[in-house]
Amino acid sequence: MPPNERPNASLLAPAWKIDAASGLAFASQRAVAVEIPVAFSYGGTPYAVMMASPDQPEDFAYGFSLTEGIVRAAEEIRAVRVVSQDKGLAVEIELAPGRFREHLARRRAMTGRTSCGLCGVETIEQLPEAAPVAAAPPIAPGALFAALANLEKNQQLNALTHAVHAAAFCSRDGAIQVLREDVGRHNALDKLIGALMREGVSPRDGFIVVTSRASFEMVEKAAIFGATTLVAISAPTSLAIERASSLGLTLAAIARADGVMVFTGALERSQPPVSKEPEAAAS
Repeated sequence: MPPNERPNASLLAPAWKIDAASGLAFASQRAVAVEIPVAFSYGGTPYAVMMASPDQPEDFAYGFSLTEGIVRAAEEIRAVRVVSQDKGLAVEIELAPGRFREHLARRRAMTGRTSCGLCGVETIEQLPEAAPVAAAPPIAPGALFAALANLEKNQQLNALTHAVHAAAFCSRDGAIQVLREDVGRHNALDKLIGALMREGVSPRDGFIVVTSRASFEMVEKAAIFGATTLVAISAPTSLAIERASSLGLTLAAIARADGVMVFTGALERSQPPVSKEPEAAAS
């Protein structure tokens, strides 16, 4: 790969398409998501290699640095330099002097995997610990459903490849403000957080929607950024629910056009919930 040329986020791959009815095979091609190693270094010292989509590496650098606990704010990153290499991208991050000294004290280098959210954690004691999120007015259900209705049409890379996750930041009325995609669900969220950091967007101005399940790491990353509501298309894990509850984060999941389940916190509502789901009518 030329030094200043970045890879595309998708490419056309040749394939054979077999017709189920006739059994005949036809030469075809399909857009597939590009996955490459992205190597992060701080002050010239290697830190981690993540398998990721190649687009928006600067956003990835900011979000990854925040959710890994290397920085606490965008101002602690002085510069980001992206260098194309034969097999991937090298992302060289320059930290403010004081922050770099603290980083060296906890330095470690490792190799990650696609969508690995806690790759650098070596013991349970090293699990990241976000501070409880500040209270904010609950999101209206109508805003959540408005965001879900427009989510798919904003996933341009997934429309081509059907192989990537998305993380979106939505305003309090449900309008999608920023969306990032990646082969890794954690990477997509890191890229979203990085984009919001760089633009100075307050996490209290809206909510986050992810197209994946809600795991512990996704809750932790959202809380580290300061988000007050996380909505997941798929189901949550037990630890995600436990962690969201302890952090004061509203966690809604299994979000579909016809309904959503709220596991912690609350959405805005005009009437109290019933004690249980209505029983099915007898046949």
